[in-house]
Amino acid sequence: MDTDLFKNVISHAKEYGFIFQSSEIYDGLSAVYDYGQNGVLLKNNIKAYWWGAMVQMHENIVGIDSAIFMHPNTWKASGHVDAFNDPLIDNKDSKKRYRADVLIEDHVEKIRQKIEKEVKKASKRFGESFDREQFLATNGRVAGYQEKMKAIIDRFVKAMDAEDLADIKELIEDEQIKCPVSGSMNWTDVRQFNLMFGTQMGSVAEGASTLYLRPETAQGIFLNYLNVQKTGRMKIPFGIAQIGKAFRNEIVARQFIFRMREFEQMEMQFFVRPGTEMEWYENWKKKRLAWHKSLGFDESNYRFHDHKKLAHYAASATDIEFNFPFGFKELEGIHSRTDFDLKQHQEYSGKKLQYFDSELGENYVPYVVETSIGLDRMFLAVLSKSLMHETLEDGSQRTVLKLPAFLAPNKVAILPLLKKDGLPEKAREVTESLKLDHIVQYDEKDAIGKRYRRQDAAGTPLCVTVDHKTLEDNTVTVRFRDTMEQIRIPLSKLTAITNETVSLNAQFGKLSSFIDI
Repeated sequence: MDTDLFKNVISHAKEYGFIFQSSEIYDGLSAVYDYGQNGVLLKNNIKAYWWGAMVQMHENIVGIDSAIFMHPNTWKASGHVDAFNDPLIDNKDSKKRYRADVLIEDHVEKIRQKIEKEVKKASKRFGESFDREQFLATNGRVAGYQEKMKAIIDRFVKAMDAEDLADIKELIEDEQIKCPVSGSMNWTDVRQFNLMFGTQMGSVAEGASTLYLRPETAQGIFLNYLNVQKTGRMKIPFGIAQIGKAFRNEIVARQFIFRMREFEQMEMQFFVRPGTEMEWYENWKKKRLAWHKSLGFDESNYRFHDHKKLAHYAASATDIEFNFPFGFKELEGIHSRTDFDLKQHQEYSGKKLQYFDSELGENYVPYVVETSIGLDRMFLAVLSKSLMHETLEDGSQRTVLKLPAFLAPNKVAILPLLKKDGLPEKAREVTESLKLDHIVQYDEKDAIGKRYRRQDAAGTPLCVTVDHKTLEDNTVTVRFRDTMEQIRIPLSKLTAITNETVSLNAQFGKLSSFIDI
């Protein structure tokens, strides 16, 4: 874990208006955060990029926005009332509470890191002739680590399937997993805790109905499957996408916005003919990984992690994991949900949720392939990988947020060189010419160098300086954030250069592989 980087990300997020602790003036609310003036713009840009790639670029995927409140039977049918639990364990010395599965996952990850250390050492020793796959398959020490990891995972999955909470505690003790705070192994028994927030709807308490804040957005899609299919005249295969809030009563919420009690999901449920689900599952794995890689971060930051312990609705499941400052963690899940959800809602509601396949001449309940990404986690991934501290040629330092330009909160900063001689007025004209197409910031406070640094740290891709020469020949200086290169151009070319550099539409042009699915 890169503790210093993580601390820098958290402090930078507040200093530059990305993330604030919710209710901070009342000492905050644990695991709840607000998005500031720059944060909401970055968040909305991530949403727009996902929505465009899913809905705009696919003729057979449409979007909806379902309600947060749903009929209580929704959660009985989906299995959340009975099966949406986390195994919790407390350390008696530190009084800290943990998810038992996370403790075990972190322990397995430490063993995985030992394997990576062995790989790095061997790579240095053998140089260009090093064969990673052969080394992993033949090195005795690595084989021992791999066997240990497999044994731990298999035992945990078996215990979870059998609901043997005592064996989960025994596994933690056998592996000598210690409390990160106290360093002791003085653990309580493991117990299950349901994660749904309950509330009531009704004018008086006696007649109120018990409702739940939705713990996922997927069920809103399943409940509207038939409405969308009929009104949109959708033919299998087709998808329904949604972006929305979800709520989980996380007892062990941690790691900034990575795990929160109120969060946002970007999900797409893809309805397919039974028997074709695994083909589509593999297809969407490739598509989603390609979308992530299109952001331009190093490919080593991503990996697939296949689930050993499957959710009650899934036949197959994998995570796209991302290398956060605290290690590889889930960023997006791709699941083959079979026909579980629609069949459950069909049974509980008494309404047929079938599709008539004219090619086959038969009715069936479609199978579903799901892609589900945590928007807040995506935000953290982008922010943490973009934040850099650079030493320049003159020995000075700069903090720069090298966000993908099309995601940046403010696309352009307009800077009059001085606050006099008509330069602010001209700069305002330039601002007006761009703001219909982009979020533009006007900044005239402090010396020009200090303003460049401020815009670098906020992630602004382009700075446009208006000076006395601008008044003479209508040219401006354009400075690029990542390279600090400066060019002089006529104002007539500014819109074209800006669009080429920061436009979301220009980025969509690079995603042609998403069109044909």
